[in-house]
Amino acid sequence: MINVDEMLEWPPYSLSAREKGASFSKIISSTVKHHYERCVEYKRFLDLVGWSPSRVSCWEEIPPLHVRVFKETRLASVEPSDIIKTLTSSGTSGARVSQIFLDSTTSRRQTKALAKISGDYIGGKRLPMLVIDRPPGNKKRRQLSARGAGITGFAMFAKNVTYALKEDMEVNWSAVEEFCEVNAEKQSLIFGFTFIVWKYFVKRLLASSRAFSLEQGILIHGGGWKKLVEERVSSESFKEAVGNATCIRRVHNYYGMVEQTGSIFLECEYGYLHVPNVADISVVDEHFGRCEFGELGVIKLCSLLPSSYPGHVILSDDRGYVVGEDSCRCGRLGKYFIVEGRLPRVEIRGCSDV
Repeated sequence: MINVDEMLEWPPYSLSAREKGASFSKIISSTVKHHYERCVEYKRFLDLVGWSPSRVSCWEEIPPLHVRVFKETRLASVEPSDIIKTLTSSGTSGARVSQIFLDSTTSRRQTKALAKISGDYIGGKRLPMLVIDRPPGNKKRRQLSARGAGITGFAMFAKNVTYALKEDMEVNWSAVEEFCEVNAEKQSLIFGFTFIVWKYFVKRLLASSRAFSLEQGILIHGGGWKKLVEERVSSESFKEAVGNATCIRRVHNYYGMVEQTGSIFLECEYGYLHVPNVADISVVDEHFGRCEFGELGVIKLCSLLPSSYPGHVILSDDRGYVVGEDSCRCGRLGKYFIVEGRLPRVEIRGCSDV
């Protein structure tokens, strides 16, 4: 039987629906049993809803944990001594945050998955990296916010890292100017959380008289779209503003959450988010029935990566729809989808909150 580590060695979008189905089902079946046997709270949840791990034939049949559960309950499938890192979600002031406990196996798999997925878009070489954020400070590496985890994750694949903002979130003009001068003709990676990129960088560049050029740059960004929607900033206008401010034309949004770190969904050149081999999504209606392709509903997510906590099947607070499978013009196999936004009256849970 194929295991997760073998699957992580393959190109991230190499499996068709037929090829992925059998392997994915076998792995997720073993994963459910693992968490049922090792996490008391997860066992209690499945017992409460009257669902047995032996029933798994398709991941979509598995009762999902809502993302909010990770704010309310400590969920771990390993001993405390095996936990090497704790990730926390960003939240509004005073709000509870999710706590995600990682052991060495889960952390390694997340890193490998992120490397494979991002490598499909930016290549395998380490690139000079401009982070649209402030320096991380001296926080303990054993505890990382979703924002910090994202920066740390992508920074591992960089040749060198420059931070575009100062501690007070003002633009570090001298650092940005030097980065642009050195890398004007080179391929470079620019990373940041969407709202921070927009509010603290792009808008300030456009308002200033400074001109920067990173024509070979690739911007990867995600999180904080709710605030941009409130400002009536669409994905298209965001990309146009980025191009006007920096000459960057390759802009890729990504969708992901701290509860399933590593298995992110990157946007292709045609504007669709793509599902990698080690993950899957489904869209459900208000009665938890499966929506057809093109039908708007609530996004449910599956990841094969977590072994240290039961984050394998999660119900999100986001609305979207699956566009198709194995048929995107970009050539990547697997499902591809659109996120329409957050459900009404749901607590703001964006990674971009400062």
